[in-house]
Amino acid sequence: MLFAKEYLGRVGVGATSPHFFCANDRNIYIVKLQNNRYGTKVLISELLASQLGNLLNLCFPASQCFTIDESFLESYPQLRAEGVTAGIHFASQYISHATYIDKYTFSQITNLHELAGVIFFDHLFHNADRTNNRKNLLVVSQAANCKAYAIDNSHLFRSGKWTNESVTFLANKIYIYYRRAFRMLLKNYLTPQDFKPYVEAFKKISKPQIRKVIQKIPSEWWTNPEEAQTLETFIEERQRIADRLYYALCQYTAATPHRII
Repeated sequence: MLFAKEYLGRVGVGATSPHFFCANDRNIYIVKLQNNRYGTKVLISELLASQLGNLLNLCFPASQCFTIDESFLESYPQLRAEGVTAGIHFASQYISHATYIDKYTFSQITNLHELAGVIFFDHLFHNADRTNNRKNLLVVSQAANCKAYAIDNSHLFRSGKWTNESVTFLANKIYIYYRRAFRMLLKNYLTPQDFKPYVEAFKKISKPQIRKVIQKIPSEWWTNPEEAQTLETFIEERQRIADRLYYALCQYTAATPHRII
């Protein structure tokens, strides 16, 4: 658990109006607050993605729960004036010197195969937002290393305000999100072999692991007691149809990828 040590201001972009904070580990984080326009559902989605991303070794930035206490708010009255309350929020570590991925950087990315895991994850959890928003794929160039990161998992289940009913409806649905960066990656760079490790890793996540992921979500974020079971059931159903989703994605992949091997 991280704790707020210094408030640095608004990020300035993003539908959830995130803020910059310095935490007790001295790192800078982009924090999504409970009182964002969509409510706590986006925090649940973010933490769910972060934990599953760790299990699947996805190229998400380091993220975890973030505590803002009353004494901190007393030092920053502007936050209290904006409706920020003491409690648990969600923090994602800020990636410095990053630029947005575009068609000119794909061939330079050294962890391009890891984006297959991101695409598979986004199709598992119906995160259409990443294929529609070019700002959710970043690249950082350092010497000979050019690494990609995927950020912002606030709109899993196709919405920042999902419900038990909407999640249940999507549980057995397979949609292919084939726009912008995803289209270029699938068409020109990725192969079925790139996806296979992530498919197998997801299928091997055990029920106790799934339950542990759900249990780590703070109780103050839930709207009703059925939501936890709804998400657990959704994940188990996605495991059952993971191979079907994999074969659907394979129909869009490159026959001869144009990338660094």
